[in-house]
Amino acid sequence: MATVITMPRLSDTMTEGTVATWLKKVGDKISEGDILAEIETDKATMEFESFNSGTLLYIGIPEGDTAPVDALLAIIGKEGEDVSELIKGKSESQDKADDTKESEVKTEDAKSEVKSTEAKSSELPKGVVVVTMPRLSDTMTDGTVATWLKKVGDKISEGDILAEIETDKATMEFESFNAGTLLHIGIQEGETAPVDSLLAIIGPEGTDVSSVTGNFSNEGSKSADTKEEDSKEEISENKETAGATPVASNNTSGRIFASPLAKKIAEEKGINLNDVKGSGENGRIVKSDVEQFAPAKKEEKAATASESSAASAPAQSQPQAATPKMVVPAGEVAIEEVKNSQMRKIIAKRLSESKFTAPHYYLKIEVTMDDAMQSRSVINALPDTKVSFNDLVIKASAMALKKHPKVNSQWKDEATIINHHVNIGVAVAVEDGLVVPVLKFTDLMSLTQIGGSVKDLAGRAKNKKLQPAEMEGSTFTVSNLGMFGITEFTSIINQPNSAILSVGAIVEKPIVKNGQIVVGNTMMLTLACDHRTVDGATGAQFLQTLKQYMENPVTMLA
Repeated sequence: MATVITMPRLSDTMTEGTVATWLKKVGDKISEGDILAEIETDKATMEFESFNSGTLLYIGIPEGDTAPVDALLAIIGKEGEDVSELIKGKSESQDKADDTKESEVKTEDAKSEVKSTEAKSSELPKGVVVVTMPRLSDTMTDGTVATWLKKVGDKISEGDILAEIETDKATMEFESFNAGTLLHIGIQEGETAPVDSLLAIIGPEGTDVSSVTGNFSNEGSKSADTKEEDSKEEISENKETAGATPVASNNTSGRIFASPLAKKIAEEKGINLNDVKGSGENGRIVKSDVEQFAPAKKEEKAATASESSAASAPAQSQPQAATPKMVVPAGEVAIEEVKNSQMRKIIAKRLSESKFTAPHYYLKIEVTMDDAMQSRSVINALPDTKVSFNDLVIKASAMALKKHPKVNSQWKDEATIINHHVNIGVAVAVEDGLVVPVLKFTDLMSLTQIGGSVKDLAGRAKNKKLQPAEMEGSTFTVSNLGMFGITEFTSIINQPNSAILSVGAIVEKPIVKNGQIVVGNTMMLTLACDHRTVDGATGAQFLQTLKQYMENPVTMLA
């Protein structure tokens, strides 16, 4: 009996998934544990393995296509088995299957198919492939072409990196699944266009694609119509000067078989994929191979790279050289316009929704930190132990939330959800914005476990290696700017949480203790609350309990 494989829900907020790469084709033998495809969510690209054995009989979602959770992804069964009834029965729940139904059956051409092309063009010239702006996350509506690594007239091989595309989460390399000549570029560098807009056209050299571009004239990049004439001139110029200015690319003569996620992690870690042994099928390098590859020589090389950037990181030095330092003449007005990244747009949208939807109010309390400082010194004197003040705040917050569960809640139109488990999100600043990895069941963790987990999550957040599940399910959030010398501040609530704690710096100043003015160390804590769920008295009682734990750290061990 054939088994229907549906688009998996890889996170609790995932509603759609994009098939980045199919690692199997129709007719291939599948064993339990084989990697079928790489599926992209709004947080990461994840490998999807088969839990069944048999023959791959049908592929329901071509590469680059996005489909809702539970849509027909594939069918596995006995070789030659008739699956037409299964396909027919699932077709109504798969919105995008209608546009590509005929092409899905012809799986030998699956990598050259483009979503909705048949609806936009009656018939493409022979060998021509339309490449549209991919949906690289389920929240992505627009994409920005950060860099083109190929130009019109260049020869394209399967696996070549065409461009770097900026989404709301990250800048990702976009790999070609087709071979031919780059005939047309529909979205120029720096331009933003909706998903499914005409990104590029690949086909036999010299093919006239004017009829194809006409069908996308109203759906391409925002300035594609006004630059059509320039684009035609560029084609002739690029043919004359092809090869004059080589473009940096990881794929030259011999292609390294690695997943896109593995390539991205290797680039961030400065690892040469030629040195990595792949554990996937046919020696293919997967993400775990790169993450586990950390020889001593490579670490020394990476440390040297930070001291002499020109010698060890040409790929990074190139953008620095291309961005000259702005010189402002004295007495003249000067402005600089920096285009908003997709991540910044999403941050702006989500925080605006939180600020204008949840009625915020703020409670502040000053905590004496002398005993906490002494306790931390004792703890850190133990072998292989490192606890920060932020770890103490997180532990104290978790214990206080257990005593005041109304603060550990979220607002729904019909009811207030009170969480009796504690999952604390820790705000981490990254290059493009802010992410919030989550410590699950924080109240059950020791201080050393919290310290180790925060260090691990923050490190992987800055390297963009967090999995979607590691950034979901928070019930409360802690944001700490004390390490930057900020004494006190207010934060915007990270919805659907009802509260967020802002942690300031420890300040040495005169305080009154036992009727005497002495020098002490204090820290300001600010609690932002959603007044729909947390009343003033409830928030104040939570802060009082938190203060008691911080000023008497030994009570956290009880």
